[in-house]
Amino acid sequence: MKLTLLVLAAGMGSRYGGLKQLDQLGPKGETIMDYSVDYAIKAGFTKVVFVIRRDMENDFKEHILSKYIHKIAVEYVFQELDILPAGFCPHPERVKPYGTAHAILVAQHAIKEPFAVINADDFYGKDAFAVMAQFLQNEEISNPPYFSMIGYKLANTLSENGSVSRGVCTANAEQELVSITEMTHIQRDNDCISNVNPDNSTTLLDENTPVSMNFWGFTPLFFDKLEALFIDFLKNNNDNPKSEFQIPTVINFFLMNQTVKIKILRSDAQWFGVTYQADKEYVINKLANL
Repeated sequence: MKLTLLVLAAGMGSRYGGLKQLDQLGPKGETIMDYSVDYAIKAGFTKVVFVIRRDMENDFKEHILSKYIHKIAVEYVFQELDILPAGFCPHPERVKPYGTAHAILVAQHAIKEPFAVINADDFYGKDAFAVMAQFLQNEEISNPPYFSMIGYKLANTLSENGSVSRGVCTANAEQELVSITEMTHIQRDNDCISNVNPDNSTTLLDENTPVSMNFWGFTPLFFDKLEALFIDFLKNNNDNPKSEFQIPTVINFFLMNQTVKIKILRSDAQWFGVTYQADKEYVINKLANL
């Protein structure tokens, strides 16, 4: 079965301070995306689609695209503020893209097969790609559709250099996702992990809590559901230049309305990423020791 890897690479990297997607962090100048594509190929993926911005195109072609064209089928699509359904225009004060769910939606014309979604600047581990590929290859048509996500232990996803945002997951006995809560200020303090809430209260979290690191598995059925929801989002939020159409919000909506099921796939892989510039040395050392 054909499988596609969708790589979200259009983020601005504001906390990191640059285009971290193009940083050469591996011992031979590899980007984190290089590892993801290599692991995906070995797991059985047959195509990779990148979501980028137009102003990244030349650097992307030179430093990224040229590496893969002889290894796997490659396409790229743009995520821009003006790529909207008919009848909508971006708010004149809007600067940042609409969010991760919009990034998936702009790729709908490039993907006709089951696909996985990842962030370009996250290292997910080889085993995670194998686990996801096995799920997608064995997926059967069902109603509601059955999608998936890789669940990582919260303790294995923190940064020593500042707080992080994580999608904290609640699961049922069948390891299906019940809800996902976006917590934006998670950090470790000695032996405790907690999130600082908007009202400055704290929520203690177990280190084994499954979290989403934006590694999802879908079929093309997801696009139709996503487009309809994006139109509703624009009708209700387009006057707010900072509103975001994010994957956790979308998934929660579908779960609440029982229009999809999400299987939490467990993996032994280790996750790490570069949220801050200070994370860079740690990632370089981890990649060197693979």
